[in-house]
Amino acid sequence: MNIIVVGLSHKTAAVEVREKLSIPEAKIEESIKHLLSYPHIEEVGIISTCNRLEIYAVVKETEQGVKEITQFLAEIGHLSLHSLRRHLFILLHQDAIRHLMRVSAGLESLVLGEGQILAQVKNTHKLSTKYQGMGRLLDRLFKQAMSAGKRVRTETNIGTGAVSISSAAVELVDMKLDDLSRQKVSIIGAGKMSRLLVQHLISKGVSDITIVNRSVSRSKELAKQFPQIELKLNLLEEMMEIVRDSDIVFTSTGATQPILDKNNLCSIECHHSIMLVDISVPRNVASDVEELDFIVAYNVDDLKAVVAQNQASRREMAREAELLLEEEIEAFELWWQSLETVPTISCLRSKIEEIREQELEKALSRLGSEFAEKHQEVIEALTRGIVNKILHDPMVQLRSQQDIEARRKALQTLQTLFNLEISEQFG
Repeated sequence: MNIIVVGLSHKTAAVEVREKLSIPEAKIEESIKHLLSYPHIEEVGIISTCNRLEIYAVVKETEQGVKEITQFLAEIGHLSLHSLRRHLFILLHQDAIRHLMRVSAGLESLVLGEGQILAQVKNTHKLSTKYQGMGRLLDRLFKQAMSAGKRVRTETNIGTGAVSISSAAVELVDMKLDDLSRQKVSIIGAGKMSRLLVQHLISKGVSDITIVNRSVSRSKELAKQFPQIELKLNLLEEMMEIVRDSDIVFTSTGATQPILDKNNLCSIECHHSIMLVDISVPRNVASDVEELDFIVAYNVDDLKAVVAQNQASRREMAREAELLLEEEIEAFELWWQSLETVPTISCLRSKIEEIREQELEKALSRLGSEFAEKHQEVIEALTRGIVNKILHDPMVQLRSQQDIEARRKALQTLQTLFNLEISEQFG
């Protein structure tokens, strides 16, 4: 068995490609089942965010597993294998393990040290467990990665003042305008990203903010979190009128197709400039809006310049985080290697348990039925306890042996001494 990751990110693919391969939460179950139907894939975990799509898998055979995941990505993105491959990265075993640790710690994020990715890794683990994509290996790996991400944030200062995609979007707008606080701002969507947008806009002195969302209840929940200002709440049906009257429009929805394009923006008869900032993947704003004179449009890829200004101060802290991650990687590797002992330990325990049951049955028959019936539970517990105590120390020593060669020699010795027939080996 081997752990691999096949994916793409803001480092390897532009938003035009990433949006084609984005997997919404509603499609995660279907995607996991599809991937598990391939003959060489045993376990699956999918991380899909605005900046990355990464498929982690335990595969029977590495090369075939990579081919199957690549084929899956080509199918869902409606891309040829040739055009897809130049955007993909493929990492195997320890490189895949290290990558997930770095992702969880925020070291692979567009915004170095950003905290939202840890929650997204946790959600990947939750969904993959729910839809039976996680087995023993990925379950342990994701739990170790979540622990690593939390540890980096508590034992280093990399997350201190770290900007999110939302705050970078607000910074971008602030850089482009003389006085952001005087602008009329609307936000389409009422999810986590929108909440962060409101938070950062308020910190810049913006008070005229309108939320446009499909659900009134969701908008009201968001508004309750900001009692210091009165957010205006509107339904999605009123979106175009709100856009027409706004100076700045942020879009952050889960729509799989653009909700703003050249056609519907042409219909609003706007006589002032509107800045559109799209932080969604797939994009909420079509690329053809740039043909309109009164529209200035930005998307997540345009945030890189803003983010670059905040990176230098975190690079030293990132080096501290790397040292912590090496400890977490080593801990996972030791656990992985210890799995080699499982078939031998299971076989030995089964053989000794079989001997115990046979000898117990003989002893009880000699004691007579009346005595045996009265004291069977006590005698059974006694024999089980003796077996467990005899096996305990050797098994602990075997599992904790860090010298791979020494552990393999010990396993071979056990198999020879007890004449064990091992039917399953971990590769």
